[in-house]
Amino acid sequence: MDLVLKLREIRRMRGLSQKDVAHLSGVGEKTISSFETGQRIGSLKVSQLKRMLKVYGMSEAEFFGGSVEKEIAPWELDEGQMATARVLDGLHALPKPVQNNLLAKFQLMVEAVADVHHVKAKRPSYVQENPDWHMLNSRN
Repeated sequence: MDLVLKLREIRRMRGLSQKDVAHLSGVGEKTISSFETGQRIGSLKVSQLKRMLKVYGMSEAEFFGGSVEKEIAPWELDEGQMATARVLDGLHALPKPVQNNLLAKFQLMVEAVADVHHVKAKRPSYVQENPDWHMLNSRN
């Protein structure tokens, strides 16, 4: 998704005006406007983007990692991406200990299926080098 569109739409979805973002971030209102119209997007500094994202309550990872696209235009995600997003949203809603327990079990399932299908190249190097890196037993 286009960076210009992301900046504009996330601001609108947060219910903020360009003036609000300028006041809260310290980035000039005209500068924000020129970023959102694409006129000066090439001169956007990382420090400016970080300050704007802080106002939006987002990290750089969230902004560039696809969560903005999901929020702005969920219809652009394919079926697999939507299913993954639903699972992750549900997981994040659970208490941390339950999340950790489910993640450990899911990791074990993924490794088991990868072994059955001989999919070792796609596994992280730490798993390939030491397949016993993470063992679960009935008490976990």
